Amino acid sequence: MSTSELTVYSTQWCGFCQRLKVQLDRAGVGYADIDIERDESAAQFVASVNGGNQTVPTVVLPDGTTLTNPPIGAVLAALAA
Repeated sequence: MSTSELTVYSTQWCGFCQRLKVQLDRAGVGYADIDIERDESAAQFVASVNGGNQTVPTVVLPDGTTLTNPPIGAVLAALAA
């Protein structure tokens, strides 16, 4: 899977973000990682899909749908669908 297919919006300090990225790495799933504290437009996007909250990790799937703070199983299932 290319990194352009899956995007993970995160922050440096978010433990849930770090865990998900480690799990994606272990599963061999490529992704683009965008730090919302360094990219204002990314922060605005995350807020727009999370009811105004900058909740991370927010994952954008290849079909454009989003998952907020998903377990690795939900990401893998969505990618397999």
